[in-house]
Amino acid sequence: MFKITELLKASGARLIRGNPDNYSRRISIDSRSIKKGEVFLAIKGERFDGHDFIIEAIKKGANCIIKEASFKIPDSRHPCLSGRQAIPDTQNTAILEVKDTIKALGDIALFNRNKFDIPVIAVTGSNGKTTTKDMLFRVLCKKFKVLRNEGTKNNQIGLPLALLNLNSAYDLVVLEIGTNHFGEIKNLARICSADIGIITNIGPAHLKYFNNLAGVFREKYDLIKNLRSPHIGILNSDDAYLKRKARSAGLKPFIIGYGINNPTDFRAVNIKRSPGQIEFRVNQKYKFTLATIGYYNIYNALAAITVGRIFGLEYRDMSCVLAKFDFPKGRLSRICIEGINFIDDTYNSNPGSLNCALQALEGYPAKGEKIFIMGDMLELGKKEKSFHVGIATGIAKICDTFIGVGNLAELTARALRSFGFRKNKIFTCQNARQARDILRHRVSPGASDIVLVKGSRLMKMEEVFKKT
Repeated sequence: MFKITELLKASGARLIRGNPDNYSRRISIDSRSIKKGEVFLAIKGERFDGHDFIIEAIKKGANCIIKEASFKIPDSRHPCLSGRQAIPDTQNTAILEVKDTIKALGDIALFNRNKFDIPVIAVTGSNGKTTTKDMLFRVLCKKFKVLRNEGTKNNQIGLPLALLNLNSAYDLVVLEIGTNHFGEIKNLARICSADIGIITNIGPAHLKYFNNLAGVFREKYDLIKNLRSPHIGILNSDDAYLKRKARSAGLKPFIIGYGINNPTDFRAVNIKRSPGQIEFRVNQKYKFTLATIGYYNIYNALAAITVGRIFGLEYRDMSCVLAKFDFPKGRLSRICIEGINFIDDTYNSNPGSLNCALQALEGYPAKGEKIFIMGDMLELGKKEKSFHVGIATGIAKICDTFIGVGNLAELTARALRSFGFRKNKIFTCQNARQARDILRHRVSPGASDIVLVKGSRLMKMEEVFKKT
């Protein structure tokens, strides 16, 4: 519930018309779902402009509209000269005007977050953000009522919308923060005002915008630099960039480390792998089991365990929760379609996550061939070609058949040929549908084979699984 005066104060908006003492039930950016007594905040996206749906929102009962000052809409007292429909002349709908509606969304979300004196935990990193966030959510729900952002809604729109759902019923908030441009982490950290920040790792993702790993680190570490009291940073002690911060002393921020290879606060040891399962102990004592083939998920679990201990959860309770954890779709999920066994890792791809997927494929107990359908890794900037050539070494050691999708994957195929990889086991194409046809009609995998599918989001690699 928001009072119009609160929205004005939070966003710095100007009231064009309407009663500032009225209340609105909730804020929405989707006119299709607007209900009576709600706020419609008009956001301009890549494909749609919310300003085009203001009239629809009013007709559905929105009692407040937040629009950008640059967007001029005639009202019923002034004839429409541009063909745009006039705003109905009703005093039941307040009109608020701001310079930037996306910024206004964030400012209102921050205003709502500051109403509640409860901990906020924020997660960022090049890989593993969503899985870590979801593990945290499941672990903390054992004891608390927890709010989170759903799926991968981790940007300047998704994160604020999640915070707008915060109310007195919740004890904790767990948020995933994403970025692909400098300054986004700092802004989102400002909006969520996190007390605890987690960085899963620093890897070669979005190098088109961050230039190099040092740039990625600088952007990600803005989360830790912008924490509020008690300023607790939780870092992967095995990461080349983060381990230096994990060893640093000081009270602000207070750093806690987790990892496998190096001595740290929460360390996984006695790691055992079996088909579809990984077992390990934390600090020599407490046994945990994960239903996954992804070795790197140990790190995600350790981050969740670290936070769980901060909030007083028992190891045995967290072990039970994580043993039953369902991993997000498209992240090393094992599926079978028309008798073909797949490892679905289609959510996204970068050199770090691709290496992790290849490690999982290497450890998979397939009696037959290991087949890799690889889509282009995008947004890697000037090093995109060298990354695609370099990954061929690992593929040659692990895989029996390679299907490359896209122009960059063609470079990987060429590198494989130069390594002596059998030419009749290398295929290339331009899209995932073509890769599907190659797999079914030219490769024809059997029940004992396993097929790994991975590529950047824009490559739509999930279409490999479609039957027609």
